[in-house]
Amino acid sequence: MNTKQFFAAFFILLAYSGQLFGQSTANNLSQSKNSYVLSSGQRVLVLEFHSPEVFRARYSWDGNFEDRYSYMLAQQEFPLIQVKQSQKDGQHTFDTGRIKVIVNENQQISVYDQSGTLLSGEGGDSGSGAFQSDAAVGAVKSLHADEHFFGFGERMDFVDQRGKELSLNVGRGLGRPHIIGAYNVLEANYAPVPFFMSTRGYGIFFHNTFASHWDLGSSAAEEIRFQADGGELDYFFMYGPDFSRLLSHYTGLTGRSPLVPRFAHGLHVGTYSGGTWGHEEMTSTHYVVELARRYREKGIPFDVLHLDSTWRMFGKNGGSGATSFEWRETFKDPQSMFDSLYAMDVNMVGLHVRPRFDNGNELDLLDQARAKGHVYPEEDNPGEFVNFFDEEAVDWWWENGVMRIAETGAMFLKTDEGSAFGRQANESNKTGPTSLEAKRLHNVFPVAYAKAPYERFKEYNGMRGMNHTREGYAGIQRYPFIWAGDWPSEWQYYGPVIKAGINIGLSGVGYWSHNMGGFEHLADPELFARWVQFGMFSPVAHVFGMDHPGYKEPWNYGAEAEMIFTKYDKLRYQLIPYIYTTAFQQYSTGKPIMRALVLEHQEDYNTYGVEDQYYFGDQMIVAPVLEKEAQTRTVYLPEGTWYDYWDGTAYQGKDYYNIVSPLEKLPLFVKAGAIIPMQDEVAYDNKQAYGTITFDIFPGENSSYELFEDDGLSEKYMEGGYSLTKVELEEHPEALHISIGASQGDYDPGKRAYIIKVHLQDQLSAVRVNDHSLAAIGLQEVLAGKTGYFHDPEQQIVYVSQTKAPESSLSFILE
Repeated sequence: MNTKQFFAAFFILLAYSGQLFGQSTANNLSQSKNSYVLSSGQRVLVLEFHSPEVFRARYSWDGNFEDRYSYMLAQQEFPLIQVKQSQKDGQHTFDTGRIKVIVNENQQISVYDQSGTLLSGEGGDSGSGAFQSDAAVGAVKSLHADEHFFGFGERMDFVDQRGKELSLNVGRGLGRPHIIGAYNVLEANYAPVPFFMSTRGYGIFFHNTFASHWDLGSSAAEEIRFQADGGELDYFFMYGPDFSRLLSHYTGLTGRSPLVPRFAHGLHVGTYSGGTWGHEEMTSTHYVVELARRYREKGIPFDVLHLDSTWRMFGKNGGSGATSFEWRETFKDPQSMFDSLYAMDVNMVGLHVRPRFDNGNELDLLDQARAKGHVYPEEDNPGEFVNFFDEEAVDWWWENGVMRIAETGAMFLKTDEGSAFGRQANESNKTGPTSLEAKRLHNVFPVAYAKAPYERFKEYNGMRGMNHTREGYAGIQRYPFIWAGDWPSEWQYYGPVIKAGINIGLSGVGYWSHNMGGFEHLADPELFARWVQFGMFSPVAHVFGMDHPGYKEPWNYGAEAEMIFTKYDKLRYQLIPYIYTTAFQQYSTGKPIMRALVLEHQEDYNTYGVEDQYYFGDQMIVAPVLEKEAQTRTVYLPEGTWYDYWDGTAYQGKDYYNIVSPLEKLPLFVKAGAIIPMQDEVAYDNKQAYGTITFDIFPGENSSYELFEDDGLSEKYMEGGYSLTKVELEEHPEALHISIGASQGDYDPGKRAYIIKVHLQDQLSAVRVNDHSLAAIGLQEVLAGKTGYFHDPEQQIVYVSQTKAPESSLSFILE
């Protein structure tokens, strides 16, 4: 029985018995298949318990419930569990073993943990609880004095949202731009997510697609209020109490980020092909090929390239805001261009599109799509937007539009301007459909828009999918990845972009990027260098700009900026085993690659206001420098011992430090016990198993780490087709013990040399591996994989090399 059939049968039963529509006593309780229905007159509350820590609450004021496909949820039905139910003095109590949910005679909900601590309450003098007002639906809940809120999607204003009012509706914001022509960071809303986590240990996901409004103690100091402009009051309540578990619950409902190809964890380069808007006549296939060749000749690694909007003919109806799928006449031989790029080992090339059809000089896809009913109808015309909610329309868009470029060589899309459906477009005055149904679908249009090419290209390419998109909503993480929008190359926007990355990670989206150095305007070379440092330590490293003729190509910003770009790009590539392992953690648990400090230190109040530092994986903290000509910056390090990545200086945590930060230095810290896997320098990902793996080890605490490896291309990892190699660090009074275990799993990583690089401050007298003493040899010999060790007492580093087969293990003892 599906949801619609269940509710129909259930309410017929209630109506027949006089419980739903009669003048019955408050909160009659009925149960069917672990759903609990509490009715009072025509107002009905349905509780569904998905796990001991997650339940769903749905309200209706007329006895009717919606039955719609949810683009937000990863699946449409979830298993339900039985709970202990009791009734006393007009209250119904539901005990899951982890939480107790109490519903009083007014259908107000209070949730307690097993110790009796109130997590979230309704009721009291304020009369809070569920409400309906005209088309709006919402709820008012109690706000505790020690409560702070995190999440809400890709916000650029604040990280801790206590005391704030928020409106969540996909788009850049409609307020007046800043005087220099930039967007307003207070209204930027490219990827809102109606989900938050509270430091009280709970989270709420508002399962509603309409624009929503949140008041987190701004109007009333003791109240939380959230409401939507239409639809149903439908939300999931989840208990952690830690944020990591809450993210696991939320992404369990809305989906986890699948792995993109391993090579996509390297550098992504975007280009206007030599001519941005107003300079379209300068575009050419030659420019694109020479751009890739220059990266290769300069030894700057990259793997993914996309051509932005000027690759295509701007059409007769929508101009630059729509897609004709017709190559601009300056692109003489696109097939040869793709062939040349792939011959230079560029692993994936994609093209920018917008979701509206247009007619070009030779193709009339808009006319054809309208005639066949494959566009979403508008109030005053047949429509222009591809109806991504209709599979037949998606099929036609793919076969008649996208396949024209896929057959030539494109392997993914950059799906831009999903916010234009049902709201004014960024690049034109187009408003799109404005009906009530369009308003309902506006926020999930970007999800459906990203889903279509992600799934189709995955099948067509015969490998993992990847889609590059600007807008999103709950569930967008299933079709990665998001970029933060087109923010100007100004210092004032650099910090807000970092907040956006921190916030989107707290909202279940792991793969996220931004335009290094900003997008619009010529970048200050210092700003470019600082932004690049942050960009190379972002979940997806992406460089792209429309400043003509610089285009954020690193050699256009001076020798020093190019040197810094190259240095940090090469470091990122060496760190790909670490980044890729973290991406697998993200897929497995919902914890993002880029993590707010509060995510790991929920009990540390100092982390609540940290908006410009973040964890990169679970071993590193990154602290970008945000001020022009700054030579230092203040850094907060949480509990534990932390080391400066560059010189090994130790710092005791839960304190603030002023860190010397010349231009070439990104403040970067690793925690005591860190084990960081790295590969040798490479120019690109060759799609083969890693060569030599170096474990960069910072002693100070006993710890362990599991290196993830797979084929890097297929989805076999979803079914166990991967290996995990466990590394353990133990400190003893007289020696340091490090072990590399046998690789476990269905993927064979092959025989290779392992190097352990240990930051050792103690004296070294001997090194043994599997009870055999090793000889001291030269550093270059160790780095080349020859068995032996090298000790650099000045740098306080020991390098040890040993070859290992996948099924064997190694035990290192440093005495």
